[in-house]
Amino acid sequence: MSAHVYHEIFLHFNWHTKDDSPILVPTIEPVVHKLLQDRCQKSKGVYLHGINGTETHVHLAISIEPQVTISELVKDLKGGSSHDTNQALGASTLGWQRGYGVVSFGKRNLPWVLEYIAHQKEHHAQRKLVDRLERADEDD
Repeated sequence: MSAHVYHEIFLHFNWHTKDDSPILVPTIEPVVHKLLQDRCQKSKGVYLHGINGTETHVHLAISIEPQVTISELVKDLKGGSSHDTNQALGASTLGWQRGYGVVSFGKRNLPWVLEYIAHQKEHHAQRKLVDRLERADEDD
């Protein structure tokens, strides 16, 4: 990547567990989040800002460099994290639905997006959801 490129590419992702199964319980969720974080750190041009979710889905705030392909990144994060989680737990526990949601946002909105992600469980319990950040194509 040329050093002569300015970019601010901020993205919010979310995707659901297979069949919306409540798999991401307190004993499994930290494992999954850590493995997703590790995959982001190992991916060239990918910077994770925040991760959280509920028992049925995850939300991530990421910034990327222009050479990163969104579909390839999601394929790696979803496929790799389910494989890594199942290896770590010694069982076929985690699977993701096929679809995902991704929306772009500006740098000045990063604090707001991070706050929304950090309080996912509260937002869902109170049904105070932001439709744009909750949408995902979940066709199997």
